[in-house]
Amino acid sequence: MPAVTANTRLRLRVKATAETIVRGGHPWVFADSLRDQNREGQTGELAVIYDRNDKFLAVGLFDADSPIRVRILHAGKPQTIDAAWWQARLSQTRARRAGLFDAQTTGYRLIHGESDGWPGLVLDRYDTTLALKLYTAAWLPRMDETLALIKAQIPSERIVLRLSRNLQAAAAKDFQQHDGQILFGAPPEGAVIFCENGVRFEADVIRGQKTGFFLDQRENRREVETLAAGRRVLNAFSFSGGFSVYAARGGAKSVTDLDISAHALESAKRNFALNRNFPAVAACRQETVQADAFDWIEKAPAKFDLIVLDPPSLAKRASESEGAVRAYERLNSLGINLLARDGVLVAGSCSAHVPAAEFFDAVRRAAMKSGRKFSELKTMRQPPDHPAGFKEAEYLKVIYLKFTT
Repeated sequence: MPAVTANTRLRLRVKATAETIVRGGHPWVFADSLRDQNREGQTGELAVIYDRNDKFLAVGLFDADSPIRVRILHAGKPQTIDAAWWQARLSQTRARRAGLFDAQTTGYRLIHGESDGWPGLVLDRYDTTLALKLYTAAWLPRMDETLALIKAQIPSERIVLRLSRNLQAAAAKDFQQHDGQILFGAPPEGAVIFCENGVRFEADVIRGQKTGFFLDQRENRREVETLAAGRRVLNAFSFSGGFSVYAARGGAKSVTDLDISAHALESAKRNFALNRNFPAVAACRQETVQADAFDWIEKAPAKFDLIVLDPPSLAKRASESEGAVRAYERLNSLGINLLARDGVLVAGSCSAHVPAAEFFDAVRRAAMKSGRKFSELKTMRQPPDHPAGFKEAEYLKVIYLKFTT
């Protein structure tokens, strides 16, 4: 990575509250936390942060146009951020995943942003394809060095660039880079196929949501498989049908994929077809329904024995948290009304702005208001390849309830 000489180094000082937050391990310094800086900074350069006593506090990537002005790379004692430092960091990140997956799983997260020490950068593996997603422009001027580093340590057939929406215009204008760009290798011929616990899935790494698939629900999909035998399963907000394929492999009698997107449902059909080599999948009836999930569940004509409610984030910002909690309670109340006797509800949330305790309590309230007897089977959080190193990274939560009446 490019180095900054001492006499030109960008030096920042932050307010007292921000000093405490950085020392506590939080990886973000907001623009309104800056007290002063020695010069204008350029997006992508290293910014060195000093405390009020002029002692080194941290070093991070500067983003001139983001409310998150600095994303911390290292805090504590000074270190030299050079090529060897970056190589060691990637090696450490890879070591955290050693032994997590066998040959039956070729789709997982290799780098999980801030929680792995790579603020604003995500790297996912889909078999021999890598999807690199950026959430801050600070990485754009460092693309050549970052790409070389990844290629040196992680063999792949291709690397695809994915950009968050807020970066796409600047990336095209200033760096001639675009979402879905092939950074290395040849473009894939259609969707990329990968394995997860032996189940085959397609990932649209060029245009799909996130990096092409929701890898973070792997453990919950496997849990659903263990609960599905003989059950009629509703997979609401199904996207590309991951929960349904696992349920079918687990012996479900039928699966219904419910989503508002026709494109997602077509993918769900293809994913189901990819796994008909499993006798249980071949024997399972799949139905797809294109509709608004809230509306359809409220008027559904039939009962189900297992319902998965995993909607997109219902709170995009902190101010929406209270309304999201009410929406989760209503959604799960509707789902509980659709459950047959001895039915299982699997309720998920990916809203980082809704704390786990509040979400779980909302689902429990819905269950208690139903007047039905139920037991709580378990709650689950993020898988080990999606670690949560700070509060804002704690987004995924899933609760399992079984209703005996």
